[in-house]
Amino acid sequence: MEEDKNFEEIGIEGIERLVNLVIEKQIAEFELEKEGFRLKIVRGSQAPPTSKTEPQVHIAQSNPPTVVKEESIPSQKEELHYVTSPIVGTFYRAPSPTSPPYVEVGDKVEKGQVLCIVEAMKLMNEIESDVSGIVKEIFVENGQPVEWGQKLFSIQVIE
Repeated sequence: MEEDKNFEEIGIEGIERLVNLVIEKQIAEFELEKEGFRLKIVRGSQAPPTSKTEPQVHIAQSNPPTVVKEESIPSQKEELHYVTSPIVGTFYRAPSPTSPPYVEVGDKVEKGQVLCIVEAMKLMNEIESDVSGIVKEIFVENGQPVEWGQKLFSIQVIE
């Protein structure tokens, strides 16, 4: 019953405002957790717009934004660590176009291991893992622009 009350506090109008803000600010992924529910909005195409026209967002009917009750969130999520971009720049998975990526989903990584490069103003900044674990997800495509604080990787921590 408490979960329903929290959802009602935000309401459908609040969710619509959040979706419009995500579109307006060209945010690829947005997640909101509040006591009793979680809202996650993921835009269909994560490629940046090629012109100054309004960005197109495709929301598949079979996969609309959903509200997930807290008890349905797997406990494994609590063990995930997110590596975020420390700067604004361009994300690269490999040291050069012909080199293999630094890491793939499922790879075991050690603390201090290079995961990717973020290029900013012609400087190549190596982004290292700050935990040891297994790469669970890579959130950004090679060559995409990234913002400060944007999630790049999720790593399941191994102690």
